[in-house]
Amino acid sequence: MSHTQLSDNFRTPTKTKIGANGRIVIPAAIREELGIKPGDPVVMDVEDGVLRIESYPTMIARIQRELAQYLPAGVSLADELIAERREEARREQEESDREIEQLRARLEEKIA
Repeated sequence: MSHTQLSDNFRTPTKTKIGANGRIVIPAAIREELGIKPGDPVVMDVEDGVLRIESYPTMIARIQRELAQYLPAGVSLADELIAERREEARREQEESDREIEQLRARLEEKIA
């Protein structure tokens, strides 16, 4: 249990001040709990008048969990994207091959 957490249902808020240029110092215990270190990227957002700060890896993991509910079991978005790109490349190659063949045919007609 974190020292800022008295029980599962109650947390002791930590007070800090807004410094020069609007800077906020995040207390060490909170940084530790969030797993952030100096220089780490964080994402900030305002939600219902509350400032929300989360580490970049935490945000990515949260979004992945939220999106996972919309994917059928066993589906890999990366694999689907790769398959789509390969199919697109195949179609482009076929189109390019047809255009080259048409140009050859026109050139042969002009030569003959």
